[in-house]
Order: sequence, then structure tokens, then C-alpha cells
Amino acid sequence: MCCLDLDTFFVSVERLLDPSLVGRPVVVGGARGGRGVVTSASYEVRAFGVRAGMSIREASDRAPADAVFVPGHGDEYADYSRRAREIVERFSPVVVAASIDEHYIDFRGCERLYRRPGDRDDDATIERAVRDCTAAIHRELGLPASAGIATSKSMAKVASGLAKPQGVLMVRAGTEAATLAPLPVRKLPGIGPVAEQKLAAAGIVTLAQVASAPEAVLRKIFGVYAAGIRSSARGEGSDDIGRERPAFREHDPEGGVAGSISNERTFVESTPETAGEVLSGLCERVASRARQRGVLAGQLTLKLRYVDFDTISRGRTIQPTSVDTELHRVALELYREARTRELPIRLLGIAIAKLRLDAVQLPLFDGGERRGVAVDRIRDRFGYHAVHLATTLRRRRRGV
Repeated sequence: MCCLDLDTFFVSVERLLDPSLVGRPVVVGGARGGRGVVTSASYEVRAFGVRAGMSIREASDRAPADAVFVPGHGDEYADYSRRAREIVERFSPVVVAASIDEHYIDFRGCERLYRRPGDRDDDATIERAVRDCTAAIHRELGLPASAGIATSKSMAKVASGLAKPQGVLMVRAGTEAATLAPLPVRKLPGIGPVAEQKLAAAGIVTLAQVASAPEAVLRKIFGVYAAGIRSSARGEGSDDIGRERPAFREHDPEGGVAGSISNERTFVESTPETAGEVLSGLCERVASRARQRGVLAGQLTLKLRYVDFDTISRGRTIQPTSVDTELHRVALELYREARTRELPIRLLGIAIAKLRLDAVQLPLFDGGERRGVAVDRIRDRFGYHAVHLATTLRRRRRGV
């Protein structure tokens, strides 16, 4: 099992777009002193305490005077992520995206494929193959990458973090517990800042202490997940590679009125306007596909996921429509009802259901249906991105 992580991915892409940023402290997420959160921070600025997820205002106070703050280029990130994925897929038939900048790779059964004279054993063979993979990403795309190789998914994730920046670490079978033992508790996936504070209050600061702690103590902190946390701290875990988590997902069953039409977008919220702009783009997508199928939507559902993975869904029955502006209006209302926390958003999704065939004669003043048909004709001739709602276009121009 290998976990491959594109190092400071957003920063690295920004440096490819603007080479003058190389070697300088860079913060991605918004203008200095503005609102929003940090989506990525270069190693140069991390030395001042700036971290992803921190508010831009706090980052502005901590960052040195010469730090560069950039809003980000989301379309470029998606393109580089896709190209990196294509390189990774040359090295293994089983690749699963965990996020836009992280992939899990299953190398089981590939030892004979990559073996060379002089390899000490199968582990050495796979480690060399992974180094070749990260080198190819850097050579072809200019992106640094780190990778961890281990017997379980959680151990591979920890190893990739220890390998940074731009390294590869193999944790051989039987050495997992010794590798984890001296590490601070936050190095283990599943232990966040709140759990870290509770563990510290109980006198537990290293993973060796987590591994040996009484289950009753851990249960007070992790509840039903206590046994799993302790097992992971001992280096035990599943080798299940997990499921795909693409940045953008579409669902559109072929023909008819059964089922639903949906779009989801994984992103990191950078400004208060970002969510509304993402919703605008999603509503345009589902409305366009509804018109292509000749159906109207009688229900709209919003899916919202915070950065801590808390997920909320809200739905509403609506007057049947395929007008993007009308869907966007309802989506914004549902979003305002569902958005009850100050945490940044990680994912937004729109689904339309209760579909029915559009057999209604359009009146002169039709609320937007005729405009939608005209938009579809423009897109058919010049491509989908030839025309957009102004709200969506603002996001595309900023590249988020």
C-alpha cells in the first residue's frame, strides 16, 4: 500500500504559474487581511505558524511582511491533479484518489513487473518503483511529491507525512510500532486538535502512550472508536485501499424520468462568496442536463459538507423547472438554512428529482426557459464554457 501526496500542492502549482514565487513565503486562499481561510501554505511561511485551515486574517498577522497571498486557481489545480493521476496510473493498475492532491496506490502483485537484478527483496523493488513514480511527476509536471509505503492504509498515510518534503519512506512489515512510538499523537489519522488536548490532559502525548493506554481512558476521548485508534497507534490496520473521492462528480442516469440528476464539487472555501459561486455552477450543470433530456425538476436537494466531514442535506419540492437561475435561487435558500457553523465548506452538491417530461407550451414570458434553450444552442456550437451565469463566471475568472 502506498500513499502518494503532492507536496504543498496549491502552492506548487502557483509557483509553476508564477516562477517568481519560488523560494518565497506563499499563502493560498485570499488577499492579505481579507476573509476566508488558508487552503495551502508554503514551508517558508509554515515556520511562522501559518497552517491550512487558519483564517486569512490570522495568517496575515503571523506571516512575514514579504509573504505573498494569492486567491488560487482552481481550474489549474484540477488539471494538474488529473495529469499527476495519469502518471501514477502508469505504475499500478489500482489507484484511488483520496483528494485532489493525494492518491492511494496498490502495488500488490507488481513485484515481478518491477524487479531488477540487485534488488534486495520485494520491498526494495516497490520502493524503487515508487521513487520512479515521484520522479516522473516532478520531471514531467514540475510538482514535488512524497510517498509512504506500508502494510496498511493508515501507516502509509503517516509514512508519507514523515517523508516530506519530496521523499519516499518504506515502513517494512514488523517495524510499524517502532516507527510510530516516538511520534506526537497528531501524526495519527483520526486524532485532531480537540482529541490531542484531551489526551494531553490525561498525560498522553506520544503514540507509544496511546498504544499502551487502558481502553477505558481512550473510550472517554474517542468513544466507540477507541479500539481502532489504539490499534492504529500500534501499526495495525486495514490494507483496504478505500473508495474514490473525486473533486467533481456527476450522476445522470440515461433517459427517462426515473432517478435524479446531480453534481458534487469538492473544494476548499476561500471567501464568503465561494459557496454561492460553486452552487451557481452546479445549478447550471444540472439544469443544462435536464434540458438535454427534456425534463423538468420537481424537487431540489442540497448537500453540504464541512471540512470536519460533518454532512448535511436539505431538500424542497419546487414548481417544475429546468431554469438554472430558479434552481440557484432555491439552492441559496437551502444553503442559508443549512449553514449553521462557521467552519469552512469542503463539498457542495445539487440534485434534482421528481423529474417529469417537459410537455408544457412555453408562454411569451416564460421565466427563463427560452433563455436556457438559447444558452444550450450556444454551448452546442462553441462548448459548455462559452457562456455562464455572471456568478459562475466570477469564480472561473478567479480560478477557484
